[in-house]
Amino acid sequence: MSFDNLFRQFHQCKVLVIGDVMLDVYWWGGVERISPEAPVPIVSLQRKEVRPGGAANVAINAVALGAEVYMIGIVGNDPEGQQLIACLQQQGLNTWGMMRSAERCTTSKTRIISRNQHMLRLDHEQIHDLSSQEKQVLLDKVDHILQHMRPDVVIFEDYDKGLLSPDVIRQVIDSCKRLQIPICVDPKKKNFWAYEGVTVFKPNLKEVKEGLHLDDCPVDQQHLMHMHGLLQNRLHHEYSLITLSEKGVFCSNGQQHWLIPSHLRNIADVSGAGDTVIATAALVWATTHNPRLMAEMANIAGGLVCEQVGVVPVDPQRLQTECEQLLGDISFFT
Repeated sequence: MSFDNLFRQFHQCKVLVIGDVMLDVYWWGGVERISPEAPVPIVSLQRKEVRPGGAANVAINAVALGAEVYMIGIVGNDPEGQQLIACLQQQGLNTWGMMRSAERCTTSKTRIISRNQHMLRLDHEQIHDLSSQEKQVLLDKVDHILQHMRPDVVIFEDYDKGLLSPDVIRQVIDSCKRLQIPICVDPKKKNFWAYEGVTVFKPNLKEVKEGLHLDDCPVDQQHLMHMHGLLQNRLHHEYSLITLSEKGVFCSNGQQHWLIPSHLRNIADVSGAGDTVIATAALVWATTHNPRLMAEMANIAGGLVCEQVGVVPVDPQRLQTECEQLLGDISFFT
């Protein structure tokens, strides 16, 4: 198999993304002076842009790589929810699984940016758990997609905004296991230990240290192997894929371990990099079941999106080119 063949196979892959969707709003402008009313910059607004964020950005990344993607999430009955669903549909996502709620607003993050620098971020959200009725609607939608669409991989994208709760997570995992569908998880703090028995567990280093109550320790293979062992003892998952920011990624199943350094980048913005990593990892795993290749390609993809300001999906042509240049012959990994 070549990288060209692998990227073509992505187009045959079906992905179900379940998680906290949000609308990323960007106000771009210039700063020429400080306000006379308070010691803050005055931003002269020039343009506005909206992009899908959170779990929606994971879905957009999977679509960008060629997959057929089904999105399950929840928005409010508000203009932001309408905008978000429209954005997803414009990107070619199946939004049948999106729910509208009269009990909550659409999660949105408004960033004010000048000269590629973030000046301010405003968050509008309600993070209470779903009602019992909403949970049942969600589970019914998951069951329908699993039974009738038969995705090749399921991604949980948890931002602690209320869609995912331990009982929902457990029921979805059980359904996937019955159908032998692999599960990839990007966790957050609240449900960190709820993802027992998944295929790929992808926290970042900060989340691992918080979850394990570890003090600061060296980021080397020995300590990372220890972290994986502690995680696996509780979660009984197959692979840990721990992102290490500028130090790269670490992947392990307990028998095999890879500490993969990051590649030199001109970092502009790290927003959304984790979304790109989990989307890329899930597709590579579903297509190849090769953990080393999964980690290597996810590492490259996450770095690529950090070169652009704001939350953006990975460029598949650039990713393929960099994989060919940096990883060489794909047969090395098979």
